[in-house]
Amino acid sequence: MLFFENDYSEGAHPEVLKRLIETNMEQAPGYGMDPYCESAKEKIRAACGCPEADVYFLVGGTQTNAVVIASILRRYEGVVAARTGHVSVHEAGAIEFTGHKVLTLPQKEGKISAEDLAGFMETFYGDETHEHMVFPGMVYISHPTEVGTLYTKKELEEISAVCRRYELPLYVDGARLGYGLVSPLADVTMEDLARLADVFYIGGTKVGALCGEAVVFTQKAPAHFMTMVKQQGALLAKGRLLGVQFDALFTDNLYEKISRNAVDTAQKLQRALEEKGYELFLKSPTNQIFVVMENRRLEELAGKVRYSFWEKRDENHTVVRFATSWATPMEDVEALIGML
Repeated sequence: MLFFENDYSEGAHPEVLKRLIETNMEQAPGYGMDPYCESAKEKIRAACGCPEADVYFLVGGTQTNAVVIASILRRYEGVVAARTGHVSVHEAGAIEFTGHKVLTLPQKEGKISAEDLAGFMETFYGDETHEHMVFPGMVYISHPTEVGTLYTKKELEEISAVCRRYELPLYVDGARLGYGLVSPLADVTMEDLARLADVFYIGGTKVGALCGEAVVFTQKAPAHFMTMVKQQGALLAKGRLLGVQFDALFTDNLYEKISRNAVDTAQKLQRALEEKGYELFLKSPTNQIFVVMENRRLEELAGKVRYSFWEKRDENHTVVRFATSWATPMEDVEALIGML
């Protein structure tokens, strides 16, 4: 069986496991107060070029989004996101469960535009009855997006400018950030994110860690943020497990080094699909490849390849996703290409 269903099928990068084993019997303070968390935070601050950043380690992406968004919004505010945004579609209403509405914008290839955001804000405040509505309190975007596309630096600068005009914190979901940083089409760096966003997270779960995400508040975290992390079940007593992993990932640029494999394998697959005449749902520059396939071809792949259903195109065609990771063997990609 070939696995292209997601980018977190494997455990962790060997260097991460090695460090976990090496430090396993050491005794350390709990809840992220250990020296490994402190070391990882300093390395992340250096990578972001943001020495004053507040850095926290949380257990997973949905918990991170729910806690960060709830910590920033007032009780009458909602978060603005693309209709295809992860918080809008794939988090089981986690944001609404915290009492906040997701306010959706149109998207193009997974991205919102500064123009649409500005128009949304102008329309909201132009309505004399807006005091009766859910106020837009922050903006959420993903980089890479849910469909593997990337914001350009110019696009992020324009969105950030609108956010600052309306005093809206900008939050960037970086679940697959490593794959976005190393894409051949990328012109956004971690330092750019630290400059343009108020908060973002660096995904570990999908990029070489067993679990965990690193949240970076580029100015200052909301008051009592750690208390809210614990209240919403995203705090590990053995916080050192996350610190050790991120300390390893941010030693000798390991995070970006291992991300290249996911992009290289995915791009080889995408080129092969095009050469074989398949219709791409869209062209992705990262590790998620979306293709329109005949249902009969998918039946032939059943039991041989794991992939993700994306959407139904028509009675005879389905859009599916093939995802690669830091650990995907090129041999598996070649085997899949041979089947197609």
